[in-house]
Amino acid sequence: MTSKTESWASSEAVRASMRSNKSRDTAPELALRRAVHALGLRYRVGTRPMPGVRRTADLVFSRIKLAVFLDGCFWHGCSQHHSLAKTNSAYWREKLRTNRERDADTDRRLREAGWSVIRVWEHENPEEAAQRVAAEVRSLRATL
Repeated sequence: MTSKTESWASSEAVRASMRSNKSRDTAPELALRRAVHALGLRYRVGTRPMPGVRRTADLVFSRIKLAVFLDGCFWHGCSQHHSLAKTNSAYWREKLRTNRERDADTDRRLREAGWSVIRVWEHENPEEAAQRVAAEVRSLRATL
C-alpha cells in the first residue's frame, strides 16, 4: 500500500499517462452505446445496478435487471490482448488479480439479486456485442 504522498507509478511519465485514462465515455464504450441505441434500445449509462454495492455498470436496463459491462483488455486481463507490464510487474499482477476477483464478485452479487450480466471486451465488434445485448433484452422482456 502506498501513502498519500507516495505514488504507485514507476515514473512521473507513467503516472501522468495512467491519470489521463478515462473511466467512462471511452471510444469502445461510445461505439457500444451507439450500436445498442441504433437497435432501438434505451438504457441508463454508468449506473450502479444495486443500491449499496459500489459497482458501476456501463449500460443498465433497470426494469428487466440487465447490467452490461464493457471490460478493457488491459484492466481486466483479456486472454487475447493483455500483456503484463515489464515495469512494476508485481504491482500490475496483483492489480489484475484483484480486478478479476472484483468482476467475479460483481457478477455473483448481481446474479444472486436476480440480475443478468453481460460482459463485453473492448476489442469485440460493437455491432455484434449490441446484438448479444438485444437478444438478452428480448429474452428478459418475454419473461415479464
